[in-house]
Amino acid sequence: MTDPYLLRPVTDDEFAPWARMVANTYNEDRSDEELADKRATVELARTIGAFDGETPVGGTAAYARRLAVPGAVLPVAGVTWVGVAATHRRRGLLTAMMRKQLTDLHECGGEPIAVLRPSEAAIYGRFGYGPATRGAQLQCEKRSMVFRPGTAFGDGTIRLLGRDEARPLIEKVYDQVRTGAVGRPDRTDRSWESRLSDEPEARAGATSLRFAVHQDPGGHVTGYALYRIRSAVDVLGNNASAVQVMEFETTCHQAYAALWRFLAGIDLVPWIEYEAAVDEPLPHLLTDPRAVRSTQVDRLWVRLVDVDRALAGRRYATPLDLVLDVEDSFCPWNTGRYRLQADGDEVSCERTHDPADLRLTSTELGAAFLGGTTLASLAAAGRVSELQPGALARATSAFRGEREPFYPGGWAFPAY
Repeated sequence: MTDPYLLRPVTDDEFAPWARMVANTYNEDRSDEELADKRATVELARTIGAFDGETPVGGTAAYARRLAVPGAVLPVAGVTWVGVAATHRRRGLLTAMMRKQLTDLHECGGEPIAVLRPSEAAIYGRFGYGPATRGAQLQCEKRSMVFRPGTAFGDGTIRLLGRDEARPLIEKVYDQVRTGAVGRPDRTDRSWESRLSDEPEARAGATSLRFAVHQDPGGHVTGYALYRIRSAVDVLGNNASAVQVMEFETTCHQAYAALWRFLAGIDLVPWIEYEAAVDEPLPHLLTDPRAVRSTQVDRLWVRLVDVDRALAGRRYATPLDLVLDVEDSFCPWNTGRYRLQADGDEVSCERTHDPADLRLTSTELGAAFLGGTTLASLAAAGRVSELQPGALARATSAFRGEREPFYPGGWAFPAY
């Protein structure tokens, strides 16, 4: 596939038909108003359109963002707007666009990491992306949510605010949290507009967005919960309504406990639904941890565009001196051996001819990069080879973080 289809950035005049083509691949419609709003967020120079003559038949784009990684905040390319028209599937278009996007990043010295959240998990591994964060889809039975004796709720207060009053307060809390919470992205003004969008068609039958803000006794905002109420009945006619928690962030454990007590106390709604980190602390607050049921799903996938720059950019939990033998068939400039040395804030990753300690591909490094997926678990699946005794245990410990990484959404990185 190369000659029949031209790959190039999309022009302003081409944006609407290109964006509608991508939306159509996900069985979605886009109004003129929605397209105008999306156009304001897209950098056309960072789009790729595949064209059959003058007709757009494929696309992808990237946003420049910053992401919290272990011990640092790094620039990342957030990949989105990925799609191929149904009339042009199975022709290598997606592979060609993914290769061009990563090659362009490498050749211009752009972001050393690309991230996305795939609509289908089976697609992006072949392009070197690995599942780096997981989410826990929580379903909480409120009648069983009894808080443990001695839970520290503090003496703060919770206020329900309107969107305009709440926004600057919750932005401040989010910015306090995100730089130390691995997997959290920065948010531009447009990102916040998208996150707090409350159009009726986006509610899926639920209520408008509610803003619960926690203030400590001194009046400082220390947490917030964004939620909706979804009314429903089960097949037997029983009330199956749920508090749908869209986002939950706090800067102290008193605010955390107080906001959960508030959500659990909302009347006439027997369930709470929330997607959280897999090490979500909520069950530890309750006398009956089984009140919180959990199903794990993959969330953010990571691709190391340049292995050396990416690995040198994060920090490691323990001192490390390790030689990695990396294979990367999709981005061949990454193939080779690297000596990764880390001691606190002193980190380097350079090419070497020294004997390797571990052998793996760039996909495994992407999966392990944020400290969630462990190298040991990948080795157990036969995807990492230990060449020197003890190297796997050392690397696994060094790559891990204090908490599980979590991507909360709210920036335009679904692929689509």
